[in-house]
Amino acid sequence: MTSFARQISSKVTEAIMPFLDDPRLVRELAYVNGRWINGDRDFAVIDPASNEVIGHCTELRQEQVETAIDAAAAAFPAWRDRLADERAESLMRWYELLLENREDLARLMVLEQGKTMQDARGEISYGASFVRWFAEEARRAYGETIPSHIPGARLMTVREPIGVAALITPWNFPNAMITRKAAAALAIGCSVVVKPASETPFSALALAELAERAGLPRGVFNVVTGEGPKVAAVLCRSDKVRALSFTGSTRVGRLLLEQSAGTVKRCSMELGGNAPFIVLPDMEVEAAAAAAVDAKFQTSGQDCLAANRIFVPREQYEPFLKVFQRRIEQLRVGSGMQEGVDIGPLIFPRAVQKARELVDDALAKGARLLTGDQSRAPGANYFMPTLLADVTPEMQVYREENFCPVAGVLAYDSLEQVIDMANDTEYGLAAYVYGNDMRDVWRLLNGLAFGMVAVNSVKMTGHPIPFGGIKQSGLGREGSRHGFDEYSEIKYYCLGSVNPVTGR
Repeated sequence: MTSFARQISSKVTEAIMPFLDDPRLVRELAYVNGRWINGDRDFAVIDPASNEVIGHCTELRQEQVETAIDAAAAAFPAWRDRLADERAESLMRWYELLLENREDLARLMVLEQGKTMQDARGEISYGASFVRWFAEEARRAYGETIPSHIPGARLMTVREPIGVAALITPWNFPNAMITRKAAAALAIGCSVVVKPASETPFSALALAELAERAGLPRGVFNVVTGEGPKVAAVLCRSDKVRALSFTGSTRVGRLLLEQSAGTVKRCSMELGGNAPFIVLPDMEVEAAAAAAVDAKFQTSGQDCLAANRIFVPREQYEPFLKVFQRRIEQLRVGSGMQEGVDIGPLIFPRAVQKARELVDDALAKGARLLTGDQSRAPGANYFMPTLLADVTPEMQVYREENFCPVAGVLAYDSLEQVIDMANDTEYGLAAYVYGNDMRDVWRLLNGLAFGMVAVNSVKMTGHPIPFGGIKQSGLGREGSRHGFDEYSEIKYYCLGSVNPVTGR
């Protein structure tokens, strides 16, 4: 095996090591079949806050990705056949290591992703919670008995792991999107091949390091790094990969579904969102504005659950805008490594350019810019929190998942109108409702076409709930007891009785 010293470049040593208590968490090589392997070339990993290279990660060749799939396929039978208690114990060791190394994992995430330390710490705990949840659920992967319609027969089902699962994960939650998928797959008995985003490979490789320490067998947990489309194509066309789970844009999700059609694999997709935030007429303006800030600017706006369109009753519209503007202007922008920062950098320069385009398009079509002086941005990848009033459906900021700290607000006149406007999108992931009149709340709960609706709460996700959307926001659910559905098959048994004399 390549020595640890040879695996870590001097650039990583200078940029990352001073922040970590355990330097072995930093890996620049892929993890395949229990070994750290190198490809032919490397790609740079950039700190969004400084725009500087903090390290390099290896780019695997196509045949090396195929080797990872083969390793997972070879490891699958033995892992599947382990007792559920044994798989659970391995996952619990992994969970404990995640918590023991929470600070290092959070610092590593901030350096490659840019989010604040507070958000990063929260993500590590959030990600670890899925490992514990599915470790416990491994013991409860029940089948069922079925009242028989056949004389003398006994009918039953069992839940069996589907096989090798490929997990393609995004840069905005580089830890939790892996653990949420991998924990479910591993607990039910699948082996996995993880493809992390190239912007944030170090978080994924740190998870592999801790999985190895937890004693997961060789080939059960693999991490392949490299150019996204090329690696994804190998995973999609492989008939040894029986399940594909992807979190990312709807555009890419469509492509992966097309590429997976030839092997008819199980596909689960957590795709884009365009979340409405609806203030009801009886809601106090100050409380509604405070919640809207939290819903919009979580993860610096780079969150599929972030509120994109904020609907306010016309009679409360201008008072809400004043309070909302004041609260937005109180947000602190800077490097995630600085304590007290609320908004970190965007992930790369084109995200900043996209934010500018959204604002320019809205202003050209009649929106008002109430706050968002970009001359105050502390660096090239920063975008100051921005408030646009008088947004209309013709604007890109209304139609698209903007993935940046730009809030668009518009007035409505009736519940029927706001339900129609909220549903006027191809997306259907999450929605927020703020109000106290339960008659109005129930009308929205029944009328909103979204997979998840939160009432008077910004926090809605977690290990016990089924996370997922409808329409073009995805397929399937993650977390909860339903999380096993994406990585398992239901096998049906029919046990007939045979008369030893008649043979019937």
